[in-house]
Amino acid sequence: MNNIQSDKITFRIDENSFKEIYNLYWEKVFSVCYSNLGESEAAKGMVQEIFKSLWERKEELEINQSVERYLVRSAKFKVFEYIRNKKIREQHLENIIASQSVSLNYTENEVMVSTLSERITALIENLPSQCRRVFKMSREQGLSNREIASDLLISERAVEYHISKAVTSLKSNLTEYSC
Repeated sequence: MNNIQSDKITFRIDENSFKEIYNLYWEKVFSVCYSNLGESEAAKGMVQEIFKSLWERKEELEINQSVERYLVRSAKFKVFEYIRNKKIREQHLENIIASQSVSLNYTENEVMVSTLSERITALIENLPSQCRRVFKMSREQGLSNREIASDLLISERAVEYHISKAVTSLKSNLTEYSC
């Protein structure tokens, strides 16, 4: 072996030593990745990334330990990085799904509110005229029973009657919305 040994030694990698390292340690590096992941394709990809990085950094890389130990540590780091990134991707996906669910619920709720509002408006418009007028003054304008009675020149008791009649009519026609 050129200047590659299992003992501690500092060396530079050239094409011949790289081929030798690859042939000697590919299976060992794959074994470390696969045993930690249990995913053959992912493990193969990691091994290729480790050796690619080794080749790309050959000019500046100095290994001050056994090549086997360096590659095994690289494999363990690569597995750790893969698992960490996989968990982050899964959490991100869960967040996307949750936000889409909230968006779908929000849209569904908006449609329901709009439908209910239209239904209430139609029911109010179908009330008898005096009843409708009293109800709108109470609920839409926020006037008190006394103010409504004064404006319409009717008794407060009549105002209470019309409001009660309107509320009863709305409740009986909106039973599918009750809890």
